[in-house]
Amino acid sequence: MAGQKPIIAINADYKTGKSPYPSTSYLFTGYFEAVIKAGGVPIILPPYQNEQDIDQVLDMVDGVIMVGGADIDPRRDGYMLHPSIHLMSPVRETFDRALIKKVYERRIPFYGIGAGMQLLNVTLGGTLFLHIAEDIASALPHRDAHDPYHRHALVVEPGSLLDRVYGDNAILVNSMHHMAVDDVADGFLATGKCPDSVIEAIEYIRDDWFAFGTQFHPEAVSATVLDLRIFGEFIAGVVRCSKKQLDLCFADESVQPVTKAPNKPVKERNRKKAAELFPDSAAKSPAPKRAAKKARSLSAR
Repeated sequence: MAGQKPIIAINADYKTGKSPYPSTSYLFTGYFEAVIKAGGVPIILPPYQNEQDIDQVLDMVDGVIMVGGADIDPRRDGYMLHPSIHLMSPVRETFDRALIKKVYERRIPFYGIGAGMQLLNVTLGGTLFLHIAEDIASALPHRDAHDPYHRHALVVEPGSLLDRVYGDNAILVNSMHHMAVDDVADGFLATGKCPDSVIEAIEYIRDDWFAFGTQFHPEAVSATVLDLRIFGEFIAGVVRCSKKQLDLCFADESVQPVTKAPNKPVKERNRKKAAELFPDSAAKSPAPKRAAKKARSLSAR
């Protein structure tokens, strides 16, 4: 990649056709426009069905962005459907899950947005809230069907990628989701939260991979100039983590991981981190999760 711009693969969304209309594969322009502005060369990936094809295209790229979309299918992770869920095309979801696994195996720099972050989390062992309004009693509205510019505040972890992006600025990010990260996958840390404790960003905190996700959409028309800087951070990380310089990935102190992964259970780690981020709420009893969460596991039927 020396002397050239990094090549960034972006997965396309997919909609199954209904006669007489054909199936379509598409991508909102904000994604590739943001990559171009940040200094990358985007290529768009259709939902490959052959793993060898995925391997071949990954040989050619320096980083991967997984875009947002409809809801992922909780039955693939052992849970029942919720009435609020609007399912992503199974063609796309099957490809996306296979893509994330291969990206992780190869340690290719990765950025997941919206559903892309949720897929990253569950594919690597995390869990999701299926409907925020029921799962988190104290949650603020995270989606407004009548206001596509709906925003809420964001509290970020000091020293994180998001901290570098936003600095000391007051942060408001767009919000258009009803599912959210619950248990964070091992190796990741929740580095951005809404004041109601809903996770809005996760970052991989070990030094063998550069990967992160945002629940909000910095490529959307409702995004700000500050939001777009996230793509700049991603491209800069891709350059640092080029295949020939993997051992130098975190050589610069300014881009060190937030912390080394401790040898403690993931939930306990995140509970303590939540207490540090939100000391006022830590003194209160945590909002109970929906009692039916365990019951909706397919294995409990």
